[in-house]
Amino acid sequence: LLLQYIEDLSDRQAERFIRENLAAKLFCGFELLAPTPEFSYFSRLRSRIGLAELTKLYNRVRDSLQASGLIREVFTFVDSSQLLSRVNVWEARDRALADRENEEKDDEGNRKLNNKNVGKYSSDSDARFGCKGKDKFWFGYKRHLSVDMSAGLINQVLVTPANVTDHQALPEVCPDGGMVFADKGYSAASARDYLVSRGCHAGVILKNNMREKDRDKDRWLSAVRMPFEGVFARLNKRARYRGTIKNQFQALMQALAYNLKRLIKIVLVPIP
Repeated sequence: LLLQYIEDLSDRQAERFIRENLAAKLFCGFELLAPTPEFSYFSRLRSRIGLAELTKLYNRVRDSLQASGLIREVFTFVDSSQLLSRVNVWEARDRALADRENEEKDDEGNRKLNNKNVGKYSSDSDARFGCKGKDKFWFGYKRHLSVDMSAGLINQVLVTPANVTDHQALPEVCPDGGMVFADKGYSAASARDYLVSRGCHAGVILKNNMREKDRDKDRWLSAVRMPFEGVFARLNKRARYRGTIKNQFQALMQALAYNLKRLIKIVLVPIP
């Protein structure tokens, strides 16, 4: 599974990759001529592990990184990115428009599809419509991350439906202290108050219409956090599965794969 997420492979691609790649066989402990798993094995393995056990495993790795001083929570970058659901939204829209019992209407009384009823008509009942900024819309989920800025490693991971705002998910990815860098999505007073209650200093870029906005400070915050925005660019923005739980599994595996690949560049000795 780790190789599958490192190489960003589907189940069928992972079957072929492990069968044909000698390095992959060695990594997984297979002899040269030993049979390797077929594609259906991977979905069964994910089900056997489950989200709870994978979370424990991820936390053990993160705790080791903290004990080694590679995750220090002195400076943390918090942000979210989109996860696009792999469903046909137009089919859900057509079902909503054809359903005479649909109570969601526009100003002219016509039936419509929105976040209140999309779970009833979509094949991915957990996915929702999301918006980031003024012109970025999608259907699916949000992946919320906190990135420790000492070594660029992912600390906390959370997947929510796309309509959950950034500051609503902040408690699940907030560090236990230090300075937190974040964009305008976290500029709400409730989010900044929460950071203070956790013993954090809020390095949040404020919206243009806020009285206390300091443009020089915001330019400095943007420059400091810019190198770590690449973490989000390197992670696949497609939801592999349907449902929040399965996509949380995906996000944890992607974060685990990213951290282990990152360790190759920043350390020369094994992490206990």
